[in-house]
Amino acid sequence: QVQLVESGGGLAQPGGSLRLSCATSGSIFSLYDMGWYRQAPGKERELVATMTSRSRSKYTDSVKGRFTISRDNAKNTVYLEMNSLKPEDTAVYYCNAIYGPHKYWGQGTQVIVSS
Repeated sequence: QVQLVESGGGLAQPGGSLRLSCATSGSIFSLYDMGWYRQAPGKERELVATMTSRSRSKYTDSVKGRFTISRDNAKNTVYLEMNSLKPEDTAVYYCNAIYGPHKYWGQGTQVIVSS
């Protein structure tokens, strides 16, 4: 069983920045496709950004140019750098790992963007 633990959430002002981290257990992290999702109150969970095991990244349109996903295979960790935050970025952010048919989720970290 793969364990994912997110951290780095919190309160930020509009225009501010936060950096989320997702520490992952297991010895084959470099083979996982990783992703960040978010779920706002009353809304469905949506994809934010993904990075394949070969470090190819994709972003949902609403965060392009503001968010950056990265990974450090030596630390078994994936990051989400969030800049120019907007109130509509407020959500619980979840880390996701995919390996073959297996999909794993973290417990989520809350991000609130408010003045």
